[in-house]
Amino acid sequence: MTAVLSLRNYTLDYLTGSRPLRVLQDITLDIAPGEVLGLVGESGSGKSTLAWAIMRHLPKNARELSGSIRLGDTDLRSLPPRELTRIRGRRIGMVFQDPSTALNPTLTVGRQVMETLVNNRGLGRREAWDLALELLGHVELRDPEALMRRYPHEISGGEKQRILIATAFGCRPELIVFDEPTTALDVITGARILDLFARLRAETGVAALYISHDLALVSRVADRVAVMKKGQLVEEAPAASIFARPAHEETRKLVAAVPRPENRLVHDRPGDRVLLAAEAVSVRYTRRRLFRPPPPPATRAVGFDIKAGEILGIVGESGSGKSSIARALTGLADFSGGIRFDGRPIGSARDMDGAYRRAVQIVFQHPDGSLNPRQTVGEILSRPLKLFGTGQANLSAEIGRLLEQVRLPAAYATRWPHQLSGGEKQRVAIARAFAARPSLVICDEITAPLDVSVQASIIELLLALRAETGAAYLFITHDINLIRQIAHRIAVMRRGELVDLLPIDAVDADHVHPYTRDLMAASPTPVG
Repeated sequence: MTAVLSLRNYTLDYLTGSRPLRVLQDITLDIAPGEVLGLVGESGSGKSTLAWAIMRHLPKNARELSGSIRLGDTDLRSLPPRELTRIRGRRIGMVFQDPSTALNPTLTVGRQVMETLVNNRGLGRREAWDLALELLGHVELRDPEALMRRYPHEISGGEKQRILIATAFGCRPELIVFDEPTTALDVITGARILDLFARLRAETGVAALYISHDLALVSRVADRVAVMKKGQLVEEAPAASIFARPAHEETRKLVAAVPRPENRLVHDRPGDRVLLAAEAVSVRYTRRRLFRPPPPPATRAVGFDIKAGEILGIVGESGSGKSSIARALTGLADFSGGIRFDGRPIGSARDMDGAYRRAVQIVFQHPDGSLNPRQTVGEILSRPLKLFGTGQANLSAEIGRLLEQVRLPAAYATRWPHQLSGGEKQRVAIARAFAARPSLVICDEITAPLDVSVQASIIELLLALRAETGAAYLFITHDINLIRQIAHRIAVMRRGELVDLLPIDAVDADHVHPYTRDLMAASPTPVG
């Protein structure tokens, strides 16, 4: 049977500086009709570069030295741009890691989905509209018709990704390349996407290259798994065996980094002093419009406390209000209700003075969006030092200390964000937060975009910084296995409401909320 995708001895360099950088070396692989090949490896191993090579969307400094890439009987390397445009979407689709960059912010969701279906399926606008509604319903999006009329900034990241996945399948291509597609999704949404993927795969016979750093998920979705290291395929085997009996050292390292709930990393108990208390906090983003009912609030009367030095985990599916709580606590979103910090009442963002903003810091999910690309690392770190007066005596020395504190060389002060890996960028963002010498750091999905080995190193860093500084963490994540490793307590949110707040060792108890049990059941079982 002819392979849907076939690569033979494919080698690629990037031209950087004085000499070329080898990023892919003699890649040979096949994907059969209806087969899912999982591709795993550390950041920088070449996974995404391979995806872009298959899609024929390489940067100008890429140089293909040898090898072939074939989609069925079509030699993709020999096609001119006009022919490639006809193939993309129609015969080969792609779902990206960050849906915010894949959707046009100036067009409604409905228009974008419809245009894709019209161009790739040859449908009329009415047919495309009806199919778009059906597709969005299949991926468990509430009120698809209302969603179609919204703009990307009006929906959550998980909703955006489900829209892209639905659209890719709706075009019925022969092959879909998934580049970290569930990174931004919670475990329940991810499980639903996997169910949807299984149904559509059986129905359409679509083949897939599934790139992910979530080894537990890959072991469930893939038929075979290939492991990459420094641009080379180092191991390839059936998914049922590769993680249980890894042969290569790189595979063994990746398996060892997968979070396991039974492997607790925090064993101390926080003190009794309440550092921060949220009292009936509600967040509403859109005001009432004439002749329309007001939209539901993002959070409804949420209340919890964080003790000094404590790690409180917040989990819940996309749109549950997790990040809205973070935005309220940092003054990035208006809220009703109240906040108490060290006993002091905070009624609105106007009450968050310099002392509060120094003491409560936030690290965002995507460092690319939070680090100024026009500033060097040193300039980025100098701002909080100057703003809060925590390192003005010897600014250069303090910047070096911060970098070394997050396990980066002091010489990185002269680098630009684009010169750093994803994990290094996140370390800079963490250093910026700790430059203020905070007592509470809010971590909003900060490990979600990272592969398991980099995630493990970031968690190790955060725990070391906590031991060194005594800071408390509000750790927002959709990885329940990770939060069970590091948190003292867990808060579970659903549709804007807090449904559970309990010690981490009580998440398996019979009295937990049914939704908490659903989250636990949907969490992928660690491999190995």
